[in-house]
Amino acid sequence: MILFHGTNENFPQIDLSKCKPYKDFGRGFYLTTIPEQAQRMALRTARMYGGKPCVLKYSIDDSIFSSSNLCIKSYDNPNEQWARFVITNRNYQKIQNPQEDNNFDNRYDIVFGPIANDDLALLFRQFADGLLSIETLVNEMKYKKLTNQYSFHTEKAISLLKKVGVDYV
Repeated sequence: MILFHGTNENFPQIDLSKCKPYKDFGRGFYLTTIPEQAQRMALRTARMYGGKPCVLKYSIDDSIFSSSNLCIKSYDNPNEQWARFVITNRNYQKIQNPQEDNNFDNRYDIVFGPIANDDLALLFRQFADGLLSIETLVNEMKYKKLTNQYSFHTEKAISLLKKVGVDYV
């Protein structure tokens, strides 16, 4: 499987300490199977922070996703568990004692599933503010076109990614 990472510089190695916290699946290195999505992220990142937009390509053996050596969490579709997981990870600083599943401590080596894009941000805020029920949130998510993301959270998981190229956007 080939995965793509959109960024503003071609770096030789992945450094998890440079990854931003409070992302959908926690602090980690995020990739996608969709080249166009990575290109959009590369352009956005370069616009925000400078640098040269590029898409880094990584190869990974598909069999690792069924490996018992890794702790992997996956979501096929947006659902209540996915929404609660994303909301909890994004709001870690605001939550005193999270009751929901989360990845604050990188208990999952790899997480993959839909990306909570800007179309969902308003719905998530309305749910968090008590304006939407979980049932309404899940129902509304069914009508959104979502793309995918694969996040790698541990050195063990990162070591499975093999850089195979870079394309400048």
